[in-house]
Amino acid sequence: MSIDIANESGVDVDEVGLAAVGRFTLDQMRIHPLAELSVLLVDEQTMTELHERWMGEPGPTDVLAFPMDELRPPHLGGHRDDQGPEPGLLGDVVLCPQVAAEQAEKAGHSTQDELEMLCVHGILHLLGYDHAEPEEHAAMFGTQDQLLKAWKNTL
Repeated sequence: MSIDIANESGVDVDEVGLAAVGRFTLDQMRIHPLAELSVLLVDEQTMTELHERWMGEPGPTDVLAFPMDELRPPHLGGHRDDQGPEPGLLGDVVLCPQVAAEQAEKAGHSTQDELEMLCVHGILHLLGYDHAEPEEHAAMFGTQDQLLKAWKNTL
């Protein structure tokens, strides 16, 4: 699994930790071990520009996901007889540490915990999850919570 972390935010971030949670998430979702993921950390100005350009929304946001290939996880109830979908470039997860820090403070946990949660969230978007409808929201956030709980149990 290739995970490229590029920190252009100007904020010191545990890049090794983000790569580890990304690798864990992709493994748990049974994504092919040769799949590639890019995680980009940007400042608030850059995130604002991306948010406005691609989502039509004002101001910065915490995470954006830009899928590249149409990869979907196999049924989660089955055995891992194969290595999931064919390898490919999943896409880019873009995080804004400054926004994450504000949210972490409000939530009462560390910025790293927030960034890890946002990384998992972005990866799920790359895999086709969404949260526009109530059923989608329940499925996505339920999966996200399970992944984060399992991740914390490995630490």
